[in-house]
Amino acid sequence: MKAIRCKAYGPPASLVIEEVENLKPNAKEVLVTVKACGLNFPDTLIIQGLYQIKPELPFTPGSDLAGIVKEVGDGVTHLKAGDEVFGFVAHGALAEEVIVPSNACFSKPPQMDFPIAASFMMAYGTSFHALKDRAKLKAGETLLVLGASGGVGLAAVELGKLLGARVIAAASNDEKLALCKSYGADEIINYNSQDLKTTLKEITNWKGVDVVYDPVGGNYSEAALRGTAWNGRFLVVGFAAGNIPKIPLNLPLLKGVSIVGVFWGGFAMKNPSENMQNTMTLMKWYAQGKLKPHIHSIYGLEETSMALEEMINRKVKGKLVIKVN
Repeated sequence: MKAIRCKAYGPPASLVIEEVENLKPNAKEVLVTVKACGLNFPDTLIIQGLYQIKPELPFTPGSDLAGIVKEVGDGVTHLKAGDEVFGFVAHGALAEEVIVPSNACFSKPPQMDFPIAASFMMAYGTSFHALKDRAKLKAGETLLVLGASGGVGLAAVELGKLLGARVIAAASNDEKLALCKSYGADEIINYNSQDLKTTLKEITNWKGVDVVYDPVGGNYSEAALRGTAWNGRFLVVGFAAGNIPKIPLNLPLLKGVSIVGVFWGGFAMKNPSENMQNTMTLMKWYAQGKLKPHIHSIYGLEETSMALEEMINRKVKGKLVIKVN
């Protein structure tokens, strides 16, 4: 089968496509013929050796996937060959076939096509876990989303509105912010042309925001933390800016703010039943038309490097999807 291979840590251009051996599922595993793979920012980090997970070289990147079950291992009862599914893996999905743990593989609703299914789990799973389980966001609270036009950011905007929050979307240009508005953002901030901390205080009448959702890191994290309200919650989701901020710890002390880590992949593996409940809620909302993943572009498998470069260069709004089969 064909697969994208990372043979040495480096930029997307260093990836190659080649033939590798076919796979065989073990107990409680599912072999899936991949139809589509959704790209996520961690994919750009893992190939450079900059992610918290460092697979042994060479490896196949890719986490979010949708496809058709080819074979199931012993002990798998909820799926069978021929079922259309979506799911996630630590890596390996940018290939014609992938092994998926059975507790991370779900039946695909018939109304959800493969590109949408492949762009769903990482973005919505992360954002729902962050807002519901980690921040315990309440109706009427104010939520700030940094990097709000990206895959997880846009999902956080949608879910924040569904949970009853007032949502402030922050992004780097007006085109991205227009998309955030169309997804329900109540207020928008262009942090390239507006001072983030001052604008937050003005928008909230100097109270500050209750929850910060930060998948970006870099220079805006401290400003966002300074713009939180008393007893606020600052969600550390990722570092798309490339820099891990060094936060002065007097700030959470003076504001009574909680700095809360969000690692959805770890949560999903350690708490599969809770993750399943979250997934069922998200699927219900999708079926009701309350969630609408935004796909920026669809590429072929041989164009994976180009797609990852587009993501690194901050040109993507919503999700990028690789069509595999």
